[in-house]
Amino acid sequence: MKAVAIRTFGGPEGLEVIDLPAPAPTSGQVLIATEAIGVSGADTLIRSGALAGYGFQEGHIPGSEVAGTVTAVGAGVDTSWLGRRVWAFTGGGGGYVEQLAVPVEEALPLPADLSAVDAVTLGSSGAVAHFGLAHAHFAPGESVLVRGAAGSIGIMTVQLAARGGASAVAVTTSSAERGERLRELGATHVLDRSGESAEAAPESYDVIIDIVAGADMPSFFDKLSRNGRLVAVGAVGGPPPADFGMRMMAAFQRSLSFATFSAATVGPADLRTVRTEQFAAAGRGELRTVVHGRLPLEQAALAHELMDAGDVFGRIVLTDHI
Repeated sequence: MKAVAIRTFGGPEGLEVIDLPAPAPTSGQVLIATEAIGVSGADTLIRSGALAGYGFQEGHIPGSEVAGTVTAVGAGVDTSWLGRRVWAFTGGGGGYVEQLAVPVEEALPLPADLSAVDAVTLGSSGAVAHFGLAHAHFAPGESVLVRGAAGSIGIMTVQLAARGGASAVAVTTSSAERGERLRELGATHVLDRSGESAEAAPESYDVIIDIVAGADMPSFFDKLSRNGRLVAVGAVGGPPPADFGMRMMAAFQRSLSFATFSAATVGPADLRTVRTEQFAAAGRGELRTVVHGRLPLEQAALAHELMDAGDVFGRIVLTDHI
């Protein structure tokens, strides 16, 4: 089978298409013929070598979520899984492949009205958005700022905050065109990447969900209301400066809070429940998935080039069905 691995850390050119033996499911596993593979910001960070200190080495196969059809089952797995369309989480990687064996508990059946492409656009990002807002103790009537809203996590956060009764949903993004698309998804105010806007917008926010982090993150503490909470759910812009906490200490009397959030801290049952609910909502048209484009698996390097250029709105999906 075909797969895409990281030959050398660095730019997208370090990705290469390789041939691997087709896997066979072992006890407790199902084999998925992948029809759609999500490309995430984490994939690009791993490919660059930025996360080498976390155990990712050259030769690694990226990809944390796939969707497709179960073609074989291992010992102990009910044969009713055969032929099911499923979404699956692969953890730290391994998803850029034509076939993938995963533990059956990581496979989630898809509703008939949800495509494999939509599933990998929503599966991980929707859960991060949901639990990220919960981690921030977001409540109806509060104002929310989504920093870096053009990616799949940001797009889902905008929709969930709006559906959850936010008094305002502001977004930072790089262009007016993206801003208008985010308004269609529930944003009420559009800011530039620095958090400024030519239009009237709230001066402060109860909750900030930050997908970017990076050198400018501390400046967004100034946009928190009293008792405001900033939760970093990603770091596509790299880590914040080492002394970023000093910005919070300077505003000590405003009782600000900072936290990080990873879906790895959520129990499997809770993740499964939320994903099942979100897949059903998307199938009914209540949540919108945004697909920037589809590329064949062999063009994973091009997908990473687009991600690195910052030209992606929504999610790029690798699939043989163009």
